[in-house]
Parts: sequence; structure tokens; C-alpha cells
Amino acid sequence: MSEKDSMLIFSGSANKPLAAEICQVTGVHQGAISVQKFSDGEISVRIEENVRGKDIFVIQPTSQPANDHIMELILIMDALRRASARRVTAVIPYYGYGRQDRKVEPRVPISARAVADLIQAMGPHRILTMDLHADQIQGFFSIPVDHLFFAPVLAEYINTKNLSDLVIVSPDSGGAERARFFGKKVNGGLAIIDKRRPKANESEVMNVIGEVDGKNCLLLDDMVDTGGTIAKAATALRKNGAKSVICCATHPVLSGEAPKKLNDANFDEIVFSNSIVIPESKKINNLKVLSIAPLMAKAIEIIHNEKSISSLFK
Repeated sequence: MSEKDSMLIFSGSANKPLAAEICQVTGVHQGAISVQKFSDGEISVRIEENVRGKDIFVIQPTSQPANDHIMELILIMDALRRASARRVTAVIPYYGYGRQDRKVEPRVPISARAVADLIQAMGPHRILTMDLHADQIQGFFSIPVDHLFFAPVLAEYINTKNLSDLVIVSPDSGGAERARFFGKKVNGGLAIIDKRRPKANESEVMNVIGEVDGKNCLLLDDMVDTGGTIAKAATALRKNGAKSVICCATHPVLSGEAPKKLNDANFDEIVFSNSIVIPESKKINNLKVLSIAPLMAKAIEIIHNEKSISSLFK
């Protein structure tokens, strides 16, 4: 049995295009699987080929609807384990519930940990993920977690644009380290949006810390959900004299009116990864989607060949 024959890639329903692209890059056969729903909403999974003794990778971001996609992942892994797969790696490009990574008030769950426990209970051998909302989520698992970053893919694209006077802007103080790290890759400066609400029921005030007047500004975040914060940040940058404003994020969650807010913000360009499928119904102006499939494919090959994944961080 060749190395490629000993490996299979399966996909849930969350991001089939990404799984197909990863299979194309690796040259690995995509496993046959049936994922259906009963009339009451229960999910039914069936693995439709032999997986005994094989190294299996399951591609399934836990994006909207998060609960369905988490349950799909759990049932797929259980089916694979019961079918005697040699090793199962859960490839989760976007980890849902990641924002609920700690107790912020009494009597609330640490949901990111609870989801990790659910996934781990199905016996995967390792997790492959990208741009977790909080790095400590890796510690919620007692199995190896390989944590990739969108930054190298994004930096390669931004560097082709040859932007002068580039400033990387974090939309909040929590993302300052991410912006500083990315700035080193693209030779850009650093600015931070300081978001404050003077009083209850008063609108937020967005202060810009750093020099952005006459600069090309790149707003960088790990995800865009409702789009409100990053749209307001764009307005603040333009009020402070920014020459252009580009929105960049790994995960296009895009809940509710997010596409409208992004379009109203009039970004010069919006750059997302394909960790989450963007429905055709969500029309976004000046959108550029960069594929993470080559990076994911390389990581999968390294894991399969029992080599060090640290080479992807150089």
C-alpha cells in the first residue's frame, strides 16, 4: 500500500469546496460519505468505503449552523473509529464557540472547553486548526493540536500589492500582538483602535492610537462576525486621514447584516480566507478570498508522514 493509498480525506457538509481543493492539492482520494438529516433534524452519517487501518483526516469547520456542524464532526469521527480507522485527525479550519474561552461572569460555562471535551470524547488522535480566537484553547485538549496561521498566506498576497506607507491596524487592544506580528511580515507600522463607551446607552467612541494620516491602512482581525466593530474602525481611520482602508480577516463568519455593514463602510478591499464558505446570497463589494487549501494540504502531508509541522511557521 502506497503512502497516498494509506490516507483518506473525508468532508462533512460545512466546507466541501475546501475539502475538494485540499484533495486536489495532495492528490489524495476523498472518502465517500453520506451525511443526511431525518425529518426531526437528527443527523445521519454513513462511511461508504473501507477505512480499516487507514490514516483519516476529517475536514469540518464548526461554522454556522455551529451546533449541526459540531454534531456532524462528532458522528463522523465515531463512525470512523468504529470502522477501525488507524488514526483520525479532526481538521477544523474555524473553531466555533472559540470566543467563549473563559468565565466573564458568574454561572456561565466555558463553552470552548465544553466543545473541546465533546470532540475529544470521540477519540481523535490530533486536531489541526487555524487562527483560534484564543491561543489557550489549545490547552483545552489533551491530544496534540497543530495551530496554523493565515498570516503567511495573507502576507504573500499583500506583498504583491507593493503598498507604500502601510500601517497594520488592530480593531481593538486584544489584537495588537497579531497586528504587530503581521506588520513584521509586510514591513508595516502599527496602530490600534481604542473603543470606548463614555456612558451607558451612549454610542461608542473610536480613538486611533498611532499615525494613520496619509497611510494605507490594513485592518486585521481573526474574524468578522456582525461587522459592526470593523466598519466603525474604518470610519475612524478615514476621519483621521487614512489614504485607503483594507479589511483583512481569517474567518468570514458574517452574521446578520454584516455584508451590508461592510459594503456601507466602503473598504478599498476586503480579504478573507476560505475557512468558511461565503454563501452567494451574501454579496460583498471588493471581496478577495485567499485559499488556505495549499497550507492545509501541506500540514496534512507532514502529519501523515510523521514529520515536524514547525517548518510551516518559518
